[in-house]
Amino acid sequence: MDYNAGVKVVWDEAKDLANQRKHGVSFQEAAELFHSGVDYLEIFDEAHSDLEDRFIAIGPITRGLVLVVWTERDEETIRVLSARWANPREATFYRQAMDPHR
Repeated sequence: MDYNAGVKVVWDEAKDLANQRKHGVSFQEAAELFHSGVDYLEIFDEAHSDLEDRFIAIGPITRGLVLVVWTERDEETIRVLSARWANPREATFYRQAMDPHR
């Protein structure tokens, strides 16, 4: 899924502050992934989608490779639930998925 500049990205401010302390990345910085125009890997998070559909996105932002958990509120709004830097296993998975000829 590739979001354009018209899509609104929202989040809970208290959760954002806690996420920044724990993972060193803000939700605002992570939201760059959805507006950068760069391809990212998107995975449906079936294990955590009981109450709402959740997705995992892995892709590059200015400071590195980020993993963002999010949900779609409606066709024009997504809500960031968490964000952190991709670990080495996730980074390898991302590279292999985006360039299967490696």
